Amino acid sequence: MMQVRNVTAMAGVMLLTALPLQARELAPGQGFRDCDHCPEMVVVPAGSVPVGDPLDYEDEEDGPRPGITIARPFAIGKYEVTQAQWQAVMGSNPSHFKGPDLPVEMVTWRDVQEYLHRLNAKTGKQYRLPTETEWEYAARAGSGASYSFGEDKAQLKHHAWYEGNAGGETRPVGQLPPNAFGLHDMHGNVWEWVADCYGSSYAAVLPADFAKEREGFCYRVIRGGSVLNFPKYLTAFYRTSLTPINFNNNLGFRVALILP
Repeated sequence: MMQVRNVTAMAGVMLLTALPLQARELAPGQGFRDCDHCPEMVVVPAGSVPVGDPLDYEDEEDGPRPGITIARPFAIGKYEVTQAQWQAVMGSNPSHFKGPDLPVEMVTWRDVQEYLHRLNAKTGKQYRLPTETEWEYAARAGSGASYSFGEDKAQLKHHAWYEGNAGGETRPVGQLPPNAFGLHDMHGNVWEWVADCYGSSYAAVLPADFAKEREGFCYRVIRGGSVLNFPKYLTAFYRTSLTPINFNNNLGFRVALILP
């Protein structure tokens, strides 16, 4: 298995601070929350990791496997945004499967932008959706394998909610073990919106600047798979897209934050 370089795995108990510390005081794996109804965040370390399906690069003629590098630590939601957190900011709950600790779903990409706008107005921060690069880096948590825990699909039931164990319904966030970065449900439960427009070749668009496209209308990337999907859709590399006005009962999101 290919392993990440310059990344410290942070499995285990993490310190949660009521408010974020200064950047120099935040350590990889440390958790913080800006307010009672804000998503709990985890600091992800800088480093590099290979991307794509490892089976596509088994032979030398396949060429070198692409990789991504995160130059500086950033923060990402420890969990998918819950219905209680959405309700506290938006004053409503659009979800099909109701429960305060269930991930919010039935939200469009544009709905999420309004949530982020209101959350930032309340906190004075700059919460946003993770980029596709940030999402895959966080989901892999140092692993070049198909899943953060390896290649054994038989182990998926211990790490993710999917069609084989979820009974067709979303589950409360954080019930299954986190990955090595301390993040829960990166595989399964609900698909997660990310910031980027969809490109047919992920490796080809890695260096691209998506700033202008994020402001316009395009198919937006979703990642991670859901309670309705087979294992192949839950891999760290599987990617698909929807228009920003689509919504489903197995589609939610988690937030990201650039550290000061």
